[in-house]
Amino acid sequence: MIPRAQLIVSIFWPSFLVAGLTTMIVFTAIDPREIISPAWFANLGRLEAYTVGFLFFWVMMATACLLTCYFQKPEDRICAKAPTCPDRV
Repeated sequence: MIPRAQLIVSIFWPSFLVAGLTTMIVFTAIDPREIISPAWFANLGRLEAYTVGFLFFWVMMATACLLTCYFQKPEDRICAKAPTCPDRV
């Protein structure tokens, strides 16, 4: 079984790196204040918009990493928790 700390790091560290790269690529082409409507955040500055965008990308990438870790579980561990599991062929 993978230690909990290693699992947490394997989810958040790659997602942090990819979110940083995605933020740089997306906000090189698009001004974040153009995306966010003035009606939503009237006093939002450019730095705050970058921060919101980075956190959004980080949550999205962390979700993808979490799902990847979940689906890498061996079938034995999943079937052990299930009330009925199909036999292997």
